[in-house]
Amino acid sequence: MVFTDRRQAGRSLAARLGHLRGQDLVVLGLPRGGVPVAAEVAAELGAPLDVVVVRKLGVPYQPELGMGAIGEGGVRVLNDEVIRMAGVGEESIGRVERAERAELERRVRRYRGDRPPVEAAGRTAVVVDDGIATGSTARAACRIVRAQGAARVVLAVPVAPRGIASEFAGLADEVVVADQPAWFGAIGQFYGDFTQTTDDEVLACLEQAARH
Repeated sequence: MVFTDRRQAGRSLAARLGHLRGQDLVVLGLPRGGVPVAAEVAAELGAPLDVVVVRKLGVPYQPELGMGAIGEGGVRVLNDEVIRMAGVGEESIGRVERAERAELERRVRRYRGDRPPVEAAGRTAVVVDDGIATGSTARAACRIVRAQGAARVVLAVPVAPRGIASEFAGLADEVVVADQPAWFGAIGQFYGDFTQTTDDEVLACLEQAARH
């Protein structure tokens, strides 16, 4: 399956989440690309929308390859296998983490301003991204919302490798994927338009959701 863009992917994903309608929900998008997807899910389920801010820790000489992720509240997730195979030392990890922590804090200020986060405690938190590759950022996001007291965590994405659900045992109570292709290279190959989402687009999604 190839999605037209993130909005259309969100509508396809929402169609698989109808069983959640009527529950006490909050939909949390991973900035940036997960937020337009999450906006469609939140609109379809009639749920509030917010962000869960995480940053991938990329291998220094190959930034697209995730060796871990960090998130709000000091959450840190490392992929030991990638770190070992890439030969990345603790000093290099720390340098990457410091840079990404600064960007994470900037994004929290940019997206929320003075607005408090939507309360996740005691609710079903639907964590949404535009796809899963290594899963580092999704793991960090699930840990964040679990730490915030979510009663149930549902990880929902339009596309991911087959068998991904087993990798989130203990982190997510349910994993919903619209399409799990037999061959998985990169998330972008499953989108007609995979243009990078901007901060302004994230803010527009949040503002539109707040009005409704």
